[in-house]
Amino acid sequence: MRRFSFSAALIGLAGLPVAAVAATPAANTTKAVVPATKSVPAVKSSSEGAPAAASIPLAPAVLGPRPRINPKVEPTAATKLSPGIRDLSAPNSLALPTKPEMVRIQQLRPLSLAEILNLAEVNNPNLKAIGSQVDQAKSNLRSQLAQWYPTLSLSAAALPSYTTGESSRQVGGAATTSGKIARDGFDATLSAQYALINPQRVPLVAAARDQYEKAKFQYIVSLRDLRLQAAQAYFDLQQADDQVRIGQESVRASLVSLRDSKARFQAGVATKLEVLEAETQLARDQQLLANGLAAQSIARRALAALLDLPFGVTPTAKDVSRVVGVWNASLSESIVAAYSFREELDQAILDISIANSQANSALGAIQPFLSVFTNFGYNQFSGQSGDVTGIQTSGNQYETTFGAKLSWSIFDGGAAAASSRQSKQLAQQNRYQFAQKRDAIRQEVETSFYELEKNNRDIITTSREVISAREALRLARLRFQAGVTTQREVVDNQRDLTQAEVRYSTAVTDYNKRLVELSRRTGLNQVMACSAPTLSAVKPVGASDVPVEPTPLIPACSAAASGAVF
Repeated sequence: MRRFSFSAALIGLAGLPVAAVAATPAANTTKAVVPATKSVPAVKSSSEGAPAAASIPLAPAVLGPRPRINPKVEPTAATKLSPGIRDLSAPNSLALPTKPEMVRIQQLRPLSLAEILNLAEVNNPNLKAIGSQVDQAKSNLRSQLAQWYPTLSLSAAALPSYTTGESSRQVGGAATTSGKIARDGFDATLSAQYALINPQRVPLVAAARDQYEKAKFQYIVSLRDLRLQAAQAYFDLQQADDQVRIGQESVRASLVSLRDSKARFQAGVATKLEVLEAETQLARDQQLLANGLAAQSIARRALAALLDLPFGVTPTAKDVSRVVGVWNASLSESIVAAYSFREELDQAILDISIANSQANSALGAIQPFLSVFTNFGYNQFSGQSGDVTGIQTSGNQYETTFGAKLSWSIFDGGAAAASSRQSKQLAQQNRYQFAQKRDAIRQEVETSFYELEKNNRDIITTSREVISAREALRLARLRFQAGVTTQREVVDNQRDLTQAEVRYSTAVTDYNKRLVELSRRTGLNQVMACSAPTLSAVKPVGASDVPVEPTPLIPACSAAASGAVF
């Protein structure tokens, strides 16, 4: 049952449902966009000769001139943690430890691959940031759509106002008249305006809509990349655990060899050289174990950073390292599926559409703009105003204005045309970048496919090497105990076995990583899970019973001085 969940988590990296191996890859390919048309011209196979250039469809005819997300097949990240890991929610984004006990590791938490993926989707801060970019693009689109609505504004020059002062006036030789001014008033204007003709409105809204779709595609790309990173980090942790296991077994074997060589030396049937050789091999194996422990700690903390776990928790691998499945799709099927699956190509097409919309918007700046408006003004006043003191005046007035506004930049020195030409050139650049991404996608799939085949052969050869080296070490020990060989043969065979196990562990890890890469880069779930190995319930007796004592950490200066040769 554990094997099935492990394979299910692996296949889920492509954002697809877990299924058995299908008969054809087309049945397992899920597209994240709604193409403009589903009719794709058939391409002749290699046996019929190279297809003509005209028979290969263009990307806008396959993906649509402006690809859109299909909500029914859009992969979404998990929003809640599974019941068993709900206590591993990410700390506050602005949390900053200030004391050593705040970051001290208090718990080692075994996690499966499915739990790792769930934690990554819920906790990863980079994915949350990209989700925020989608919200920003949506808000920008909404702001551009506002150009289709009328605007309503209210302004008040006096809300209210109070005027005080004194006035004097003399007409000809007549006496001077004067009066005081004490007046308060209220003045407000309500304006409404609507753009009947705005040549920049349509292209600006189209560009904002394409940017919003591009942001959603980027979220999908980041989500799938995060799943791939989490799976590969988990495989790296499994490999580090294997290195620790191999180092421990090697140290145990070296302790057995050293014990036997010392016993033979004390019995007078071996030389001091054999004891020194056994001690040298023990030191090598202790170094291998120390390297494995360091790599294990680094892999654990790297995974914890990716999952944004609480400060006092370190993840460990619940599952052991093993081959998780077999890739059944052919190389050509994988390449074609990748072209249909990868959102990077949709983003490139949207870049072309955005550049064209920007070119149209630049040309719209020198076209006529027409809008209609209406203003309603109201003024109310009261107080003392005039030349004769004591006269009180009051009143109110309002006015309504209707009209149209026309603006037209007839000549701008060619700025709009140059800006439009620049955007058209950017669209041409994006066409070239589409070709670059198309070629890069094929290269990625081919690289992963060929690397997978190489790692498959490495697993075969290294597994045979491990079996042969293990048997050779057993025979060398028997020969050494019988006195027909030296300690050098035992040491050499033990070193060969250790190196063979390391290479086998590396081959398995690389194979699994290439497998998830192919699943991510093609969108196929053509992975057939491996059957569970049959293991004996009885623990083998031998070198594994020898305890491995921890080696004290000596300061580097002291260790270097003790090992120096003068």
